[in-house]
Amino acid sequence: MSPELSRRSLLLGGGALVAGATIAAAGAAAAIDQATPPPAGRRQSATGRTQAGIARPTTPQRNALHAVYAIDDTSNLQTTLERLGATILALTAGPSATLPDGPGDLTIHVGLGPAPLRAVDPALPGATAMPAFAGDDAIARERRDGDLLLALASSDGGALRPALDHLVDSVPGLTPLWAEHGFRAAGEGTVARNPLGYLDGIIVPEGDDELDENVWITSGPLAGATVCVLRRLRLDRRRFVAQPESVRDAVVGRHADGRPLSGGGPDAQVDLQAKTQDGEYLVPLHAHARAAHPSFTGSALMLRRGYAFDRGPSADGVDDTGLLFVCFARDLDTFVRTQLRLDEVDELMKYATPTASGSFLVLPGFSSARPLGTALFA
Repeated sequence: MSPELSRRSLLLGGGALVAGATIAAAGAAAAIDQATPPPAGRRQSATGRTQAGIARPTTPQRNALHAVYAIDDTSNLQTTLERLGATILALTAGPSATLPDGPGDLTIHVGLGPAPLRAVDPALPGATAMPAFAGDDAIARERRDGDLLLALASSDGGALRPALDHLVDSVPGLTPLWAEHGFRAAGEGTVARNPLGYLDGIIVPEGDDELDENVWITSGPLAGATVCVLRRLRLDRRRFVAQPESVRDAVVGRHADGRPLSGGGPDAQVDLQAKTQDGEYLVPLHAHARAAHPSFTGSALMLRRGYAFDRGPSADGVDDTGLLFVCFARDLDTFVRTQLRLDEVDELMKYATPTASGSFLVLPGFSSARPLGTALFA
């Protein structure tokens, strides 16, 4: 199936308190509110051909916590993975001491970085580390690559840290490297408004056929695995939004409501060949929509699940806000080719500074009968 023809979805965008209630009634209502569990999305099974939290749920949860670790001793890697899988199954089974209100729609998936993969088999997908991209030389060494990714997502942001702590406590020998607690704007499917105010996640693989073509490894012992890339990007939002609307649109290649500059509605395909009467491209040569388009990168589609973050002013006085870019593809080359193209021509990259980066092989799905990581040691 051609990437240009990928189906896409796009986001367009009780009662009242009664005056005069008695103090006693208000106190009773507050007590009820405190005892009521937070709203949660539909329960997501942790088992299956693929791990949860990638293509399911199809509309990502609003909160996520991605944590990267070094593994002190990879000689016990198989045991480490089996314990993590068993803990995930227990956490998502129902209410527990860790999650007394139940897991809700909590999903957790596990990925391995290049070093432990090379220790198992240098030929494994993801065993080769990503090259350095523009700006990566300034990233602290402990915030590049990493051995283990634990990625948690939930409608209830308060469930993430307790679940992560319980996971880490279940296995010895993990050294934390970096973590990011992110959030998404309201949206449907993969589409949501990013920190710069534009809709993101429009062109992605959808449905089983496109996911098999672009995201999942579909054959061999690693069937159901995928390669995940994390890029923590500090965004200069203030400088971007200070630009005139026409300049912002030209940088992105779309209007803020999703309409491509080449014409059509918010769900229209970007026409990279469309020109004005004077022969100028309607989608500028350095627009993000053009630079990242699969027809230019020569790569497959990526499934993207970005999360915004906001840590306030950093030590250097710059707002530490931006986007944790998360993508999944069946091979690392898909992202590498795209990012190299962005570094060359994408005007949007002038507003982004990478502050953490890594790639991980997200292992195939698992169950109690088939422990996490079985495919690596079969």
